[in-house]
Amino acid sequence: MQNGIADLRAHGVKPAALLLDGIFASDGVFADPAGFLAEAVAVARSEGLLYIADEVQSGFARTGATMWGFQRHAVQPDIVTLGKPMGNGQPIAGVVARAEVIESFGRSVRYFNTFGGNPVSCAAAKAVLDVIQEEGLQQRSAELGGYLLQGFRRLAERHELIGDVRGAGMFFGIELVSNRETKEPAALVTRYIVNDLRERGVLISAAGPRENILKIRPLLAFKKKHADLMLDALDQALGVSMN
Repeated sequence: MQNGIADLRAHGVKPAALLLDGIFASDGVFADPAGFLAEAVAVARSEGLLYIADEVQSGFARTGATMWGFQRHAVQPDIVTLGKPMGNGQPIAGVVARAEVIESFGRSVRYFNTFGGNPVSCAAAKAVLDVIQEEGLQQRSAELGGYLLQGFRRLAERHELIGDVRGAGMFFGIELVSNRETKEPAALVTRYIVNDLRERGVLISAAGPRENILKIRPLLAFKKKHADLMLDALDQALGVSMN
């Protein structure tokens, strides 16, 4: 982190902020150990940078133990960005910032947004928060997420393709490899399994720089029967891919 800031300055670039997704979702889902962001945030702050927490994927109870992904790391952001889950399908996004961070912008910048504050989208976003609270979805995310995590790890004991299982709450990354010792990525097999699961009625995606991570984000409204269906479908897909 320190070297990165120094390198930017050496090339005439003045760094303004550290922007991080608290679970490194598109990089392959790296959730643990909780707190690993704290040192980077501390270095950024010591260098005068703001810390922006990207909660588009890790927010809204997704990681189970906390409502927001950054809370798992015991850090306090200056700005929080919110997106897709906020409206549960209804287009809406948001930004939350400390008053002193946004004060200068609000005072000196003329800003206009055609659809900003759309009452329909805002109503949808409020309903999402109400459902999370009233139906205890954060607790369900933690409990059912733990059940799924153990289920995925049991599959890893049966299928050599699985090189690692990572996740928090209802957010998982399953790394597929052709060799567990060398961690050679199995990108083509990963693509096959994503499509095979689609045929079995289970929608997931692939992620990571080597395209070999099954990126799994079940609905927070999942129940145990849905979790079992997913585990069974993945078990079958992994078995077929080896034949």
